[in-house]
Amino acid sequence: MEYAVIFGLIIVALGFAAFLARNVLALETGTEAMRKISDAIKEGAEAFLRRQNTTIAYLAVALAALIFILYAFVRTPGINDPVKDPRTLALVTVISFLLGAACSVASGYIGMWISIRTNIRTASAALTSLNGALQAALRGGAVAGLLVVALSLLGVAGLFAIVSLLKITEMSKIPLLIAGYGFGASFVALFAQLGGGIYTKAADVGADLVGKVEAGIPEDDPRNPAVIADLVGDNVGDCAGRGADLFESMAAENIGALILASSLFAANATAFEKSQQLGVLLYPLVVGAFGLLASIVGVMVVRTDEKSDPMKALNRGFYVTCLLATAGFFVASKWLLASTAAPNAYLSFFACGVVGILTSLAFVFITQYYTEYRYRPVRSIADASQTGPATNVIMGIAVGLESTAIPVVVIAIAVLTSYYLGMNSGFAKAGLFGTAAATMGMLGTAGYILAMDTFGPITDNAGGIVEMSEQPDDVREKTDRLDAVGNTTKALTKGYAVGSAALAAFLLFSAYMDEVRSYWPFTYGPTLERIDLAKPEVFIGGMVGAMLVMLFASLAIKAVGAVAQDVITEVRRQFRSNPGIMKGTSKPDYGHCVDIVTRGALKQMVLPGALVVLTPIIVGIVFRQVYLSQGMTANSATGAEVVGGLLLIGTIVGILMALFLNNGGGAWDNAKKYIETGAHGGKRSDAHKAAVVGDTVGDPFKDTAGPSLHVLIKLLATITLVMAPLFI
Repeated sequence: MEYAVIFGLIIVALGFAAFLARNVLALETGTEAMRKISDAIKEGAEAFLRRQNTTIAYLAVALAALIFILYAFVRTPGINDPVKDPRTLALVTVISFLLGAACSVASGYIGMWISIRTNIRTASAALTSLNGALQAALRGGAVAGLLVVALSLLGVAGLFAIVSLLKITEMSKIPLLIAGYGFGASFVALFAQLGGGIYTKAADVGADLVGKVEAGIPEDDPRNPAVIADLVGDNVGDCAGRGADLFESMAAENIGALILASSLFAANATAFEKSQQLGVLLYPLVVGAFGLLASIVGVMVVRTDEKSDPMKALNRGFYVTCLLATAGFFVASKWLLASTAAPNAYLSFFACGVVGILTSLAFVFITQYYTEYRYRPVRSIADASQTGPATNVIMGIAVGLESTAIPVVVIAIAVLTSYYLGMNSGFAKAGLFGTAAATMGMLGTAGYILAMDTFGPITDNAGGIVEMSEQPDDVREKTDRLDAVGNTTKALTKGYAVGSAALAAFLLFSAYMDEVRSYWPFTYGPTLERIDLAKPEVFIGGMVGAMLVMLFASLAIKAVGAVAQDVITEVRRQFRSNPGIMKGTSKPDYGHCVDIVTRGALKQMVLPGALVVLTPIIVGIVFRQVYLSQGMTANSATGAEVVGGLLLIGTIVGILMALFLNNGGGAWDNAKKYIETGAHGGKRSDAHKAAVVGDTVGDPFKDTAGPSLHVLIKLLATITLVMAPLFI
């Protein structure tokens, strides 16, 4: 029955996504001039993603080979292994890894594919109706959102079912065996988000600094040689990158929740019927499937009129999704976690899910407060712009740092509340599963959230198409309104992503500790129950984790700067060598800028990505050897404990750094937009020029390093889940 519900709702979601895609693709594609611009964006985006995926494929195959060798030939098999034959264990782990990687690539491609076809249709719809353009953009985004979440659930549930049918291990150990799926998804998502983020911000910075500041031409002006590269970047960064990001969030957190669900059943075997084991293990996937249904309804209720604020319509859809996801959580909890030994336990876990949903709402409101120009933080940056770029940058950094405080309080309340609800549920050792339920609650709205995220680049592209094809001012006014909303939805989804990453980090850390205990050899004495930072080896591991976050963010931001310099040089060269571009008598060479950014982004993404993947593996293996060489004394630390310290501190620093980068960058962006509404002298004023500089500083913060850190946090956890047997 559990499989029927999961796969049935996945089929419903896939069918509805196909219906929406057909509906959107049947819309008008506008004028010939609009289609030429759209085709150029489509060509550039597909070329970049094709080259990026080829690079990622080579890296994934190399890593898969390394995993197989380490598992099959280097590691000493243990009596607690889920599969006794090391080669079988290696093979299943590698297959899970490659399947997760392939599905993550597909998720990114799906997001971009629908976006680059919906942008022209949204622009065309804006010729006649704001509501038509709003619905086209959101429904195009919903195709990506529903397909990505459905694909994530399908991969985990399908892999679980196949391994179960093969009967190569007992059901309780299947989650440990398929942990590679989450690692594969996170591995691809890191490179997709990082490569796409470098591309989009390098193009954006290059286009803005030369176009707006030096040449004094408007955004998306067809005379700017980097404008097509900028529009392509919206798709490969915000669509393909974020699609892979949210896919790996669902995949990694579902795997972690399955591991904790298995432990919950094992600790309460007498409280459940034996027949309930499958239901308890699949509870996280059932909750996710109900969330898909909630997202479908949420998307369909969104509509507005010509004078209303489109953001209110999108918020209404989100609230409906939250309410229906809450109802689905109750049904799943009552059905799968009912127990005569603890008759009210299901209500405790339902309450944990509600905590997760409320946490997602809290992060949306917090992000709005720090990134919308209606509120104090953004306006304080705009005010500081009146005295120049330096004070704008100082205030932006201060706002970004301030924005970490309230989210930490919210995360603390969510973790403690869900933990104690689980502890007092009536089940033994259920506190950690309570935090897993809260994480599942937060992810219950993921389909709608990704739809809102993809809405942003679609409307941004639609505005660019309208501007470059020289449509009437009233049409540009409609797309500008949608673009402003799209900037807000992109900021909100970043807040949601870092919030879910924070909750998931605790879940995945708990799953890591649970896995270490499962593999722990009796020769080491008592199992590892806690991470002791007082041990020098563990303290060093924690410092390495913190350093890794800082160094990764530095490399990501420097990569944007390096590629942007090449773009700026090229745009200046074209303006200098071809004066007809500025006069409007000749066309710029858009393709050369696209090629520069493509080559630069692919080159620059490899080092920071490899650093994140290899560091925890090297630390774990090196300190395992140190532990063995010291005679396995009680005062020394195993490689698993040292990596636990790296994971713990790296996660904490990563969450704070991501909040700072996301909110600081978003605040800079909207301070500029606030001035463009006419405040402090409006466009082309000194305050506006200062705000453009601040926005440029914030671009790699909010669209490259910040979003990539969401993935890094979960990648560290999934690497350690897969590699844990090698550290013990």
